[in-house]
Amino acid sequence: MRRTQQVIVKWLTPGLRVKRWLVVLLFGITVLALGLTQVIVTLYRTGDLPNLLYTAGLRFLPIWARVLVSAVVGLGAVSIAVFQLNRSILAPFTYRRRESLIDVMVAHQRRGRGLKVVAIGGGTGLPSVLRGMKAYTGNLTAIVTVADDGGSSGRLRRELGVLPPGDLRSNIAALADDEDLMTHLFQYRFANGGLEGHSLGNLFLTALADIAGGMDKAVALTERVLAVEGRVLPATLQDNVTLWAEVRVPGEDMPRRVAGESQIAQAGGRIEHVFLAPDRVRAFPEAVRAILAADLIVIGPGSLYTSILPTLLVGGITEAVRASSALRVYVCNVATQPGETDGYTVANHVEALEKHIGRGVLDAVLSNNSYPSKNAGEHTHYVLPSLPTDAVYARYQWHAADLTDGDRPWRHDPAKLAKALLAVFDDTAQTAPSRNGLAASERQTAPKNHQSDSP
Repeated sequence: MRRTQQVIVKWLTPGLRVKRWLVVLLFGITVLALGLTQVIVTLYRTGDLPNLLYTAGLRFLPIWARVLVSAVVGLGAVSIAVFQLNRSILAPFTYRRRESLIDVMVAHQRRGRGLKVVAIGGGTGLPSVLRGMKAYTGNLTAIVTVADDGGSSGRLRRELGVLPPGDLRSNIAALADDEDLMTHLFQYRFANGGLEGHSLGNLFLTALADIAGGMDKAVALTERVLAVEGRVLPATLQDNVTLWAEVRVPGEDMPRRVAGESQIAQAGGRIEHVFLAPDRVRAFPEAVRAILAADLIVIGPGSLYTSILPTLLVGGITEAVRASSALRVYVCNVATQPGETDGYTVANHVEALEKHIGRGVLDAVLSNNSYPSKNAGEHTHYVLPSLPTDAVYARYQWHAADLTDGDRPWRHDPAKLAKALLAVFDDTAQTAPSRNGLAASERQTAPKNHQSDSP
């Protein structure tokens, strides 16, 4: 009984676009019934009907009884017919889902009205943002690096001259149904033979890019196949982008220049500067448009020098983030990354971003404040906060929360991360509800109007 009441309440949820069409349906049925009534009345008045019609017309009953019986029978027949018809029509689209139809509709309606979120970066960190936020909004866009030159992506890039598909694949899978068989197939990685190391998704995207005429088209078609609610966009469509780094190696007088994303962390020194070659890499226009239309821009988490900065250094990306009216949040990693950020504090991460993209790009910083020992292992070194007197703290809003995954505490828990991001967004909305021109009642939350720091 309680379940029935909950279902009825869900059907009455505003915005489902059900009640209005139900009214139209009932209006049409009423008009049709009135027409049929006129026919029946005419037959009664102009001729003798057989006893069967007399009985079917219920004229032996009082008027109130006839009305009641007609209403019950009519509404019952219409309800059963509409339910079964919709069930038959929708069955091919819902047979794989565990939820009921009304649960799917309510969830879809809620996500469709959610914030416009853009997540920027790559690697294993960015999918955590998408997995967490897709429960709250379907307006998700991931903008990922295309500078990857290692593993399966690097091999496909060198041998076939395509954009590296690895980060695109991982983020598409993050936006898809985690329980769907196609998602598992998309992430499947061959362990033996000539395809050893390749994932099925990488091969699929590469083949589809050749058929469709570009990796951007391949990604869009793949999102349809996996029924993804959201978009994954490459930062650029140039397929010859190489990430370079100047690394200070102990014992050497001059910084060493290292080419290739996969080689930088192996150089054995402290990274001082990274840059892209060629030096005029142009952003994918769709990525720029998504940034400018966003309500919330999330930068990271992910490898600071080999995932986040290669995306931001693409010409037009940082400029769009700076110009956007969205709330711009940097999510710092939970743990340091060997060969990249050894010994870094949260402030060191932010200072490295400022060094490459300037100040005034970020509004807020979200970091982890939980450092569990369970399941961490001896190689996990958490990113710790700096002293409160550090000058970087005066330039941004700082937020901290427990963001660790219970099984892999060096990574972000998607659900915790999403709740923390929404809390940051809500917190800024309370102080300046009209940052991007939308009333709080229209979006429920809106980001704060921050003053930009000059570079």
